[in-house]
Amino acid sequence: MTTVATASPNGLVCFTNCLLPQEDGSLVEKDLWIDEHRGVILDAQQTFYLKRQRPAKVIDLGGNILSPGFIDIQINGAFGFDFSVYEGDDQQYRDGLKLVAERITETGVTALVPTIITQESSLYPKLLKLLRPWSPPSAAHLLGWHVEGPFLQMDKRGAHSPSLIIPASGGYETFEAVYHPENLADEEDWFMEDDTNKEIVGARIITAAPEIEGVMEAIREVTKKGVCFNIGHSTCSTATATAAIQNGARCITHLFNAMPQLHHRDPSIIGLLGSSPYVASGPSDLPFVIEPVGKGKSPTGSVSTTPKKSSSPGPYASEAFDDSITPPSPRSPVLASTPSETPKSHSHTPSTAATTPLSTSPHGEGQSRRGQRMPRTPFERPFYELIVDGIHSHPNSVRLAYSAHPEGCILITDAMKILDPHLRDGIHEWRDGRRFHKDGDNLYLENTKTLAGSVVTMDKCVRNFARFTGCSLGAAIKCATVNPAK
Repeated sequence: MTTVATASPNGLVCFTNCLLPQEDGSLVEKDLWIDEHRGVILDAQQTFYLKRQRPAKVIDLGGNILSPGFIDIQINGAFGFDFSVYEGDDQQYRDGLKLVAERITETGVTALVPTIITQESSLYPKLLKLLRPWSPPSAAHLLGWHVEGPFLQMDKRGAHSPSLIIPASGGYETFEAVYHPENLADEEDWFMEDDTNKEIVGARIITAAPEIEGVMEAIREVTKKGVCFNIGHSTCSTATATAAIQNGARCITHLFNAMPQLHHRDPSIIGLLGSSPYVASGPSDLPFVIEPVGKGKSPTGSVSTTPKKSSSPGPYASEAFDDSITPPSPRSPVLASTPSETPKSHSHTPSTAATTPLSTSPHGEGQSRRGQRMPRTPFERPFYELIVDGIHSHPNSVRLAYSAHPEGCILITDAMKILDPHLRDGIHEWRDGRRFHKDGDNLYLENTKTLAGSVVTMDKCVRNFARFTGCSLGAAIKCATVNPAK
């Protein structure tokens, strides 16, 4: 393979003898022309025949794949910098962002959405302003922010601080009170145009649990602002998850982690991947109530601050990893009752959100007991994120999800501040006197088997994904480029 380090005299570069990933996941053997001065991809025929120009620089890639840059929409930090930690110095924080943006390109990532976990309420205005879109020179694009919390299910909080988790008692007004209205713009500019007179807000993704009080009512307003609402850190039932999607939720945060395990009678959030393209919009045979869940309450209404069968992850544990064995809410239409014991009325106050219950009729989708066909509403399955490090999700689970809904798959790293592909295995200093032991992609607190987070890089996620699922590299690249862009 021949490469030339010097710049092209006319700015035009041709990459030849390469495979180009396409939007359908295929790979096409084709040359790629770019203008390195303007940073754009060119139409080769138009440039040659109409403009009478040809590249002055040709790079032979030896039959390798030339991929678009990866997009990581959930990353907590890298190279020693934590997006959730603000130490009172704006410039220091900006320097940390710049460091991550510059070095993350080593892993193939050219755009990312910095993610912060649940914070003290006073920190949101400062952090969200500092996380507004920014493109440092010769670095990855910082696209805006992704916030997880504080409207999460206590039983699935992961490493989020229990004292900071709250309900959205006032619906969308609570979202505004927490994140501040100036950080939730009516119109967003995803193109990040370089206009110094226009400050881009960068509200990109909010992760919350739809069963928490006030969250379901807020989904429509959040999505109207151009923000992607993600379902995550939740124990909601299939019916509640379906209603959240119908209200505007578009993605599932780190699938399989911080949510109920797949149950054959109520598959909960994971079950959305197997949803029908239509759902019944008439009355169901079994009652459906979205139980408002407040601070520190489980879907059954009882106070629960610890997982059911295992100890809570420590403050240094993976934000996503959750060993708690939590079934879907007993208030689920299927798990709550049988036809012989269906209650005639409920004392609980249902959500005021416009929701559509999922029919649980045993007579077939869209059928009532009397054989009458109910109206059906089109249903679009959500995107879902996967951490493909072989630790957070078993390879069989990754393949199962992809087989069910390949078009919705988005690869993420959910990486912690200690992500660094050059970091050697062994014992390393962390913070607050803590140390961790790195063993490949496994990261543990010293002298324990407590996971300390994800350290997998996106390029490795892509390779793992192709290996775990058996899909082509082109299809795996799609999950790290086209799908997150959507």
